Amino acid sequence: MRIVRSIQALLVVSLLLHGCAFSRGTLGDDVKTEVLTAIQKGITTKIEVVNLLGAPDRLVQLNGRDVFHYYRYDAKAGSLLLIILNFTRLSIKSDDVFIIVNREGIVEDVLASKRTESLGFRFWPFGE
Repeated sequence: MRIVRSIQALLVVSLLLHGCAFSRGTLGDDVKTEVLTAIQKGITTKIEVVNLLGAPDRLVQLNGRDVFHYYRYDAKAGSLLLIILNFTRLSIKSDDVFIIVNREGIVEDVLASKRTESLGFRFWPFGE
């Protein structure tokens, strides 16, 4: 009888000591669409790009061209916290801007993707 009461008490305590947690984090600066539209292929210079967007997060040289990479990562996590077992679901998406500058220092191309707006919290750890 004493063992049964101990197990019942342990079960009640374990049910009371669980919880949920939500967290969110970002890395990098948001690149505004208005700023990207100000960058014109064949006209805007490398100096103007740096004045508009700041220093790139990553700079790659490719076939004599400079590729400026600006990024922003957004992460959201939902967690189910239990005494013995914890579940966490982490979702990460990024916004990326690649600006290709030719040897003369003129913008050759601008590639951009914005995916962080559709990032939502996913709580259940087993699938969608």
